[in-house]
Amino acid sequence: MKTVLFVGAGRHQRRAIEHAQGRGLRVVAVDRNAQAPGLVAADIAEVVDFTDVAGVTEVGRRHRVDGVLTVSADRAVPVVAAVAETLGLPGIGAETAHRMTHKLAMRRTLADAGIPQPPFAAVRSAEDSASALEESGIPAVLKPVDSGGQRAVFRVKSVAELERDLGEALAESPTNEAMVEAFVDGIEMNGIVIARGGEAALLTLSDRLRPPGIGFGVGWMHVYPPSIPSDQLERAERIAVESVRALGLRDGIAFPQLIASPDGNVVVVEVAARIPGGQMADLVRHAVGVDLVEIALRQALGEDVGDELALPQFSQPLAIRFFTAEPGPLPTGRVLAIGSLDPVLAAEGVVQADTYLEVGETIRPVRRDGDRRGYVIAVGGTQDQAVQRADAAAALLTVEVAA
Repeated sequence: MKTVLFVGAGRHQRRAIEHAQGRGLRVVAVDRNAQAPGLVAADIAEVVDFTDVAGVTEVGRRHRVDGVLTVSADRAVPVVAAVAETLGLPGIGAETAHRMTHKLAMRRTLADAGIPQPPFAAVRSAEDSASALEESGIPAVLKPVDSGGQRAVFRVKSVAELERDLGEALAESPTNEAMVEAFVDGIEMNGIVIARGGEAALLTLSDRLRPPGIGFGVGWMHVYPPSIPSDQLERAERIAVESVRALGLRDGIAFPQLIASPDGNVVVVEVAARIPGGQMADLVRHAVGVDLVEIALRQALGEDVGDELALPQFSQPLAIRFFTAEPGPLPTGRVLAIGSLDPVLAAEGVVQADTYLEVGETIRPVRRDGDRRGYVIAVGGTQDQAVQRADAAAALLTVEVAA
């Protein structure tokens, strides 16, 4: 029996862990949270901070694992690469992992390759603020260079606003680094690219709709296929693949995020080297019939990934509506009671739904990915129909909050 090591054991990891067990693999999982859902599901649970490369490597060595991977956790990607290199296992390589998780390294690599992207600049202290904004332009987006989950991401319109928010951005960076990049208005899209043997191919592009206000970076709805014109879509598809090639990913799942602006241009926002969160694996499975978890497991174990696994089997319009506060369906306030999910699951077109809400928690205005407290996935004959069905189903969840 082969053994695979999961680095990180959160909610998204748990489903992947159960998938691995379903195909007869023994699963070892590490997470610093002893109550992490994936640790509960794993065959062997180790309470280890997954940023501790030496500690995770020792776990892998002790259990003689045959492969190592992560799902959704961007900070775990360099750890997985380092552990794989040390133990002589398949992996994307430490250099590639760095380029695909450190946003400044990513930006510089894409710039060298001529990939279109927003102007950007590093900012490490208040003294850098004015010069950084001169390079990026205003308005700009401030973000940590090596974080995720839309933590400490701000839209800034002046040096004063940058200086106000910089401390929080630096605090979310393990290396105490931040950056600014030009804010690009337009339709944001999520891409999924599969790299096999150095050849990258696009699997899906989907619209990533975002709320106004401070949570502008959070995707509160995904819609497939994307809504941009066909000529701009062709450009986006090409840029998505070229960005993955430029960053050096030879075998792995890539997650490029793009913005298509009204003038017809397309720029790269970021490119991750992992299965993304936000139910993107579910989007791919329901929209085109491809199982990203199975591909990730095979690549982690050095197994062949044939066309029958990596190419679309069909194409079906789909929408994912997240349970969030406005503009989503949830009220804000302390949760007193949560209604049944059954009416949501029974609604027309719904293929999957879940909620993470708990009595006693506080629903807040959307600011980061963690403010998404569940989702509904609906399919339809068109994008519009899928969106309408997802919205109608989401409205069927009743949540009572304290006034």
